[in-house]
Amino acid sequence: MTVLKKGACFKRLIAMAGVAVLGGVAFIYSGLYPMGADDPHYDITTWALETLRENSIVRASQDIEVPSDLATVDRLLKGGADYNGMCAGCHLKPGKSESDFTLGLYPTPPDLAAISRADGDADSKAEDQRNFWIIKHGIKASGMPAWAPGHDDERIWNMVAFLKRLPELSAAQYQILTARGQ
Repeated sequence: MTVLKKGACFKRLIAMAGVAVLGGVAFIYSGLYPMGADDPHYDITTWALETLRENSIVRASQDIEVPSDLATVDRLLKGGADYNGMCAGCHLKPGKSESDFTLGLYPTPPDLAAISRADGDADSKAEDQRNFWIIKHGIKASGMPAWAPGHDDERIWNMVAFLKRLPELSAAQYQILTARGQ
């Protein structure tokens, strides 16, 4: 290929990239993309957002040190009271399948009372790291707030400890464990 042909090819690639960028900007400003929470994303958008979210969380959480005492009763009780007050409205309690919030949020928050937890040590550690990171930092444009402002790491680890036990709890056990002592 001659230098002249390489230059022409390069110019065409630059022109095509420019057209793609201008098309993307035009689409963003067009208002054509449906943004209502009652209108799901296109499949490709859902895939891109979920892939980006999951890979970002894995990368960001991989070096978090997990406390060795997550199974203590003290952590379970403290985390349960916080879960009930801060999380159950969206992520539900045992015996509930929906709430006013879950009906109107998109994406729908996961039902944490119904999610089975990892059994292996490696998977459990990664899950604990992931849950800690999500509770602490939240997730953009999902309705999941960052709880770090106003909540220290110890309090967040208590919620992680509670999440580990939540799927095993009956509605009655949940009620007992989440009552705040006055």
